[in-house]
Amino acid sequence: MAKEKKLVEAITSMEEDFAQWYTDVVKKAELIDYSSVKGCMVIKPAGYAIWENIQKELDARFKAVGVENVYMPMFIPESLLEKEKDHVEGFAPEVAWVTYGGLNPLQERLCVRPTSETLFCDFYAKDIQSYRDLPKVYNQWCSVVRWEKETRPFLRSREFLWQEGHTAHATAQEAEERTELMLNEYARFCEEVLAIPVVKGRKTDKEKFAGAEATYTIEALMHDGKALQSGTSHNFGDGFAKAFGIQFTDKDNKLKYVHQTSWGVSTRMIGGIIMVHGDDSGLVLPPRIAPTQVMVIPIAQHKSGVLDKANELKNELAAKFRVKLDDSDKGPGFKFAEQEMRGIPVRIEIGPKDIEAGHAIIVRRDTREKIIADLNEISVKVAEVLDTMQKEMLERARAHREAHTFEARTYEEFKDIVANKPGFIKAMWCGDEACELKIKEDTTATSRCMPFEQEELSNVCVCCGKPAKTMVYWGKAY
Repeated sequence: MAKEKKLVEAITSMEEDFAQWYTDVVKKAELIDYSSVKGCMVIKPAGYAIWENIQKELDARFKAVGVENVYMPMFIPESLLEKEKDHVEGFAPEVAWVTYGGLNPLQERLCVRPTSETLFCDFYAKDIQSYRDLPKVYNQWCSVVRWEKETRPFLRSREFLWQEGHTAHATAQEAEERTELMLNEYARFCEEVLAIPVVKGRKTDKEKFAGAEATYTIEALMHDGKALQSGTSHNFGDGFAKAFGIQFTDKDNKLKYVHQTSWGVSTRMIGGIIMVHGDDSGLVLPPRIAPTQVMVIPIAQHKSGVLDKANELKNELAAKFRVKLDDSDKGPGFKFAEQEMRGIPVRIEIGPKDIEAGHAIIVRRDTREKIIADLNEISVKVAEVLDTMQKEMLERARAHREAHTFEARTYEEFKDIVANKPGFIKAMWCGDEACELKIKEDTTATSRCMPFEQEELSNVCVCCGKPAKTMVYWGKAY
């Protein structure tokens, strides 16, 4: 039993040290490993399988709203990157440069893509001639490189996986509609599949994407009360089009600039799943995203007929669920701890007494509730349990967010909440960047978003006392 206990004891309690708990989970659940390339991670099979499910689900949703996949080069010539001034200034500190090709110095430096706006713009300038060529609604799945100073698995690394959508439209209205459409797709995905509730809103000008007219975001609250920006959708207007000369002949035979959007989510979503749902035993994966939804664990598998029945059960369930059988020679206690560490939503225990009684034991990962299920109805019962678990995980996450969302009407109240109550803070803002900077300097809290669902908590700015323009969600963030 000492060996079986050690697997769980290796995880630091999240209440004791949340950052260390997170690191323990990603390592012990074998989601990642550290590489010899500083700031870069190896995504192991268990971690990559989660990303594959995210990719598969999102890709289907994208295609349902008219998105097509393409692939752009990973290198960007320096002259191309510099065409949009605000954009290059925003990314300059994070850019990695290639200066040699083989043994020869390059005539022009190549940037390893931190994002691909400039490549898409260069392509669109050549590919779009007429209104008949519009809209272009493209997406690519790739990796990008940003030279981060401080890194943490999934949340911030120098190379990470993501998708980036880049679209071109004939009118400003079409571009705005696409920007909002994709944000709503992200929000639905987070809630329906990841069981993570999000706040939808607009970023302040200080926090918006470099070169964008407007940035919309979905913000999620982690277990420790910090926010995680989980996806963004940007309306570029015609700024990039003017910088790159992306014009088309419209129906009125006049030359016009296109209006563009960009939107993306990354492997940081996996970090969000861990920090919203995990516990001191490890991962807790929502059933809809879990690579393995059911783990069948035979009890006393050395006894006659047990393994045969377990295999029969696995094969029956495999018709509807992602299922595995743990027939290793480890003890049941170790297998239970391992299944819990990896966050597999449901385990099914079956031994000689269960077979004799014609039932099996279903155990939920999130609540550890044990359910006795008749073997003749096992498939139906597992479906019910997984569905209930998915819904209740979202409800718990939403309840946690509501319990950790506070309102501040004075600056003293605001500072006290930041210092003593981790979570979102709703407070009014005058719209002046000086107040935004002061709040960050005084408290380290930042503006997360100006929510679409506005409330008038008071008529004055929480920081300066001048007339308020909007209600903002504030908080410390990853």
